[in-house]
Amino acid sequence: MSSPCDPCLPGGEHTPDQPLPVKAMAPLTAPARHNLPRPGTSFVGREPDLSDLLRLLGSSRSVTIRGADGIGKTRLALRVAEQSTVSFPDGVWFADLTDVRTRLEVYARVAEAVGVVEEAGQPLATTVTEALRDRRLLLLLDSCEHVAEEVTEVGDALLAACPTVSLLLTSEQAVRLSGGTVWMVPPMSQPVVARNAPPPDPATTEPVRLFLDRARARDPRFDASPEELEAVSSLCDLAGGMPLGIEMLGAEAPESGVETLLQGLRTYLSSPELRPGPGQAVSRSQVLPLVLDYVYRNLPEAERVLLRRLSVFRGWDLELAEQVCADEGLPESTILDLITSLLNRSLATVTGEFEGRVRYRLPEAVRRFAEERLAEAGESELFQDRLLERMLALVEDLGQKLESSRSMPWSERDSGRRRVIAEYDTLRSLLRWSHLRGAAEPGLRLCVSLSAHWVSHHNHSEGAHWMDRLLALEETAKAPSRARALVGRAQLARVRRDHELARSLGEEGLRLCRETGDDAFVRTALNLLALVEVRERNAEEASVLVEEALRLCRESGDLWGEAIALGTRAALVAHQGDYPTSDHHYNAALTLLRGIDHRWGVGVILIGQARAAEGGGDLMTADRCYREALDTQRMIGATAEEARCLAGIGRVAHAQGSPSQAYDYLSEGLLLSHQSGQRAEAARILAAIARAAFEDDLREPACRLAGAAVALRERMGLPTQGAPWPFLDMEPVRRRRRHLVAWWEQGYRLGQAEAVVEAEQLVAEARRPPERRRRDAARASTVTAPPANAETGKRSRSGGRNGSGRRRAPAASFSPEVTSPQESLTKRELEIARLVSTGKSNPEIARDLFITPSTAARHVANINRKMGFHSRTQITAWVERHRTG
Repeated sequence: MSSPCDPCLPGGEHTPDQPLPVKAMAPLTAPARHNLPRPGTSFVGREPDLSDLLRLLGSSRSVTIRGADGIGKTRLALRVAEQSTVSFPDGVWFADLTDVRTRLEVYARVAEAVGVVEEAGQPLATTVTEALRDRRLLLLLDSCEHVAEEVTEVGDALLAACPTVSLLLTSEQAVRLSGGTVWMVPPMSQPVVARNAPPPDPATTEPVRLFLDRARARDPRFDASPEELEAVSSLCDLAGGMPLGIEMLGAEAPESGVETLLQGLRTYLSSPELRPGPGQAVSRSQVLPLVLDYVYRNLPEAERVLLRRLSVFRGWDLELAEQVCADEGLPESTILDLITSLLNRSLATVTGEFEGRVRYRLPEAVRRFAEERLAEAGESELFQDRLLERMLALVEDLGQKLESSRSMPWSERDSGRRRVIAEYDTLRSLLRWSHLRGAAEPGLRLCVSLSAHWVSHHNHSEGAHWMDRLLALEETAKAPSRARALVGRAQLARVRRDHELARSLGEEGLRLCRETGDDAFVRTALNLLALVEVRERNAEEASVLVEEALRLCRESGDLWGEAIALGTRAALVAHQGDYPTSDHHYNAALTLLRGIDHRWGVGVILIGQARAAEGGGDLMTADRCYREALDTQRMIGATAEEARCLAGIGRVAHAQGSPSQAYDYLSEGLLLSHQSGQRAEAARILAAIARAAFEDDLREPACRLAGAAVALRERMGLPTQGAPWPFLDMEPVRRRRRHLVAWWEQGYRLGQAEAVVEAEQLVAEARRPPERRRRDAARASTVTAPPANAETGKRSRSGGRNGSGRRRAPAASFSPEVTSPQESLTKRELEIARLVSTGKSNPEIARDLFITPSTAARHVANINRKMGFHSRTQITAWVERHRTG
């Protein structure tokens, strides 16, 4: 499908069971940054294991938690991560690698977890590595056993390039990273009793506590007599101390009774077919499947049927389960009660809520067991196909709504996009399943409809990965969707800046679509190819393509395609310097898109119009368009585009003579670009701040930032200019020009994170009144200068590092004792500091200021850094002191 992404530019719950002797989080600090899934049940036991792992993580940058399936690796790792948030100021991030099979997919899951956005024209691995290079964070990579080799490669690369990143892995087999530690998860076992010592109370042992907790979760009235506690202890031993097995048995106890459950499990395990051979014993990895099989055999038939059918999902809601799993033998009206029963039995879990719908998931060990039972029942292909049919309907509905010319509320048009996000793990599993069985046509249909998602969410590499694998299948040559898939793959090549590949694939797709009479994708392909030629500055070819696209769209009443073509025509004439005509075409495109309430398209067209207006000197139009686009990008969560809008508003404010506003927006855009891994945009913003600061007579830091911006572009392989760009002609006096070059070269040696810190300090300095800056500079000139570098004769600049080469922690930029909030904070930071002082949380601040909670958190962290604070309480006290002073 045609996408408007960049088409028109002229250029957890934390409730410890008992206190532990580990680090405690400081009270009243800003909320910890993490994406840890919230457990649906309480954490029981494992206190010594938790303490050991926390100590290991404090001394080793990589720890692998190894153990058999169902032994509680993930739950223990999540608990360790929850307890570690205070040690990692840049967050604790969870990435599920259950369905991952390639190195690229590992990087894609890491990027998704930490909020890094793929950059056009840059390898995803490079973008992720550079984004994490200076962050102090913990990555929790779960279920690495399927990709141990790939995780080792990625993990070692991150540890080598990112000195303050730590890794916590879970795996059934050892994943040995350089200098890392592998920690075996022990089973939950009864304590060893000393000779002649009285036996411990069974109710105090870890496995029995877990059993009782899950039994009471199902029935709060459940209680066990001393005799029954002995039986519970025996059940835990029969389960091999495996937490998942204990949980399932505990959930069965209120219904079956402890003694009956024990007798039944013993009888089952002693059956002849389950006895090991002579001299053999049942291994721990075999225990859980046996317990699962026992529980499964004792389920009512309808629950067994539903459980095995649910194994095709990676997550679901009630409606989806009803659509895929119900049939004549399993009526749709029974599904809810059956799911509830599976939840009560600890065979399924609640993972959260999406748009008012409860989301469910099977524990992976249960899902694999149920998948095997589905295969034994001969139903695997049937229910995979039913799921595939439903998912195809979902993603094709997304494509149709996004391209529909029918006027509809944006919430209705956007619902498909949000639903695809919720079901994306299941969609990934279906892409893999289609590839493994050589099913080219359904796989390509999925890819074609997911193209819009991959483009708009910057999953370009992952989309290209799946399309290339499916296009390479033997069946693809005869697949009806091949032509559309070539156009979709060309779309991904275009946004990745591989214009040669985009042109060749797009032209082949266009030819095939013309032959088959696929008029909709003929228009899509023409728009795509026109965009490629605009980017390549081939005005004549672009004009021919866009005019044909425009004519066909108008003839067919395709308002969406017409708006894209108008945006492309506007970009083309803007490249040729005809800005008034460009603005006319952009306005025509916006009229069409607003008429059908297509806010995504409106947002992207507005960015193109803003850039063209900025280039043509129409600053009022540029400012209006950037601001309106900013609201749209925040609404849909497009981080990269949000940063571009912030930077655009800042550049325009500078050009309009509003330096304070310019610094505010440029600073926020820089932080967002830096945190999301957008290095090219970060370089542009560094250069914009440098230009503004140079005009404010802050020449040294301006030159340093300019040098850092050029170095960043050079590392990306982008075109650059020499020192002291962009101030080449600013200083005619040779001696002073040499100063500019020296400062510029110092900045050239800065890393990106160091440059961002300097930019924030420069912004804070630039906001101070000029007379105060001159007075402080005069005072500083009376202080003895630091010793000159013996080799260069210049003052030593270590780029933020001490003599040992280690990076120094950034010091506070201002003294809170003598500096008021009005003097030291940006306008936005001042607003947020005042709201913090009223006791509001980050989500409440975000609602008041119409920003995201993550943006509010970034501002709070920046205030803490500037002032040397460590808590919201200190911010509150500071604001109150200066309010009354």
